[in-house]
Amino acid sequence: MRRQPVRLAIVGANRGSGISRVLQSFEDRVRLTAVCDKNEELLKPWQERYPDIRTYGDFQRLLEDPAVDAVYIASPMHLHARQSIEALLAGKHVLSEVPAARTLEDAWELVETVERTGLHYMMAENYCFSRSALAVKSMAEQGLFGEITYMEGGYIHDCRHLVHAPDGSLTWRGELHRAFNGMNYPTHSLGPVSQWIGSSQPGGDELKSIAVFVSKARSLQHYFDERYGSRHPGARDGYWRQGDSAVAVVQTRKDVLIALRVDWTSARPPNSTHYAVQGTEGAYVSGRYEGEDDLIWLHRRSPKAEDGQPVTWEPLKRYQPELDHPLWKRWGHEASRFRHGGGDFLVFAEFFSAIAEGCAPGVDVYDAAAWSSVFALSMESVVAGGKTIPFPDFRRRNRG
Repeated sequence: MRRQPVRLAIVGANRGSGISRVLQSFEDRVRLTAVCDKNEELLKPWQERYPDIRTYGDFQRLLEDPAVDAVYIASPMHLHARQSIEALLAGKHVLSEVPAARTLEDAWELVETVERTGLHYMMAENYCFSRSALAVKSMAEQGLFGEITYMEGGYIHDCRHLVHAPDGSLTWRGELHRAFNGMNYPTHSLGPVSQWIGSSQPGGDELKSIAVFVSKARSLQHYFDERYGSRHPGARDGYWRQGDSAVAVVQTRKDVLIALRVDWTSARPPNSTHYAVQGTEGAYVSGRYEGEDDLIWLHRRSPKAEDGQPVTWEPLKRYQPELDHPLWKRWGHEASRFRHGGGDFLVFAEFFSAIAEGCAPGVDVYDAAAWSSVFALSMESVVAGGKTIPFPDFRRRNRG
């Protein structure tokens, strides 16, 4: 029996515009029904491209639409949790952009709402679904690294141009850097490495504690001085609370050590996928710049010297498609045409499959809450001088 397509609404016409091509690939599984945004100018291109869709300037009116089965939350970050909760309570499945929540209270309420409604919720952490991230996940699940002892995750990407409007006023990203000081955008760096230790799987590892340290705030001050002059508030000492680089040390319940870094204002070429894995029988290092190979060394497969010692790294691609994850083997032909290593495509493939098949998505509400909680936990740790803070156990109530 052919399933009815999911009737999807997009909340946030600007960020959501990047998924138009993705949705075209799922024409048999999804129908775009509505788009919501307070800015009418952003709705016009959607109306031109999809003459039959409904447009809304009010989120509550969208939730009253019975022709919407699911919503993709692509609004500014501080709205994600509340809009997701309200959509679930209105009977809609939810795919939310990152992070899922900024406070622990919102994270807990989100978890409880998903449990109470029984609807599907997924966080659209596309960095978990790149070809290389999935391949490393598959390798870890097969034990090719042996017992994992140490990992790194980093999101280092100059996004200074996104913190202000042309007139120099702050966007929500700018307000984020002005008002908070911690690890303010954690899921790109934490999500993939968390999956590599099986945090979502029965018997897998779990995040136990975190300590966070932040550098001085200088990059945005210099940037605003150069762009708008010394009279702009952003060019003055003390205006920006958020330091340039936030570094976290995470420990898991199985004593894996994880180093995280987030920096999206320092002046440098992009290095937005910065990962490493060290195990007792293998290691992985991601490419550090555009075009550089991801590298692996596997004790049982890579070349060795006569005395058995490692001699060289090997490109990860040498072992593909053999070691590709099953999800990539299924969807890779389509996914490879999209950004973030195919991740932009695969988050939607996962979400629509979860709804159609009635199964948990690849990044469920417990993952979303745990990874997003770094925002709040990091602020607490930084204020306390790098104090180690325990992670909440968001799965606790679900265990009974």
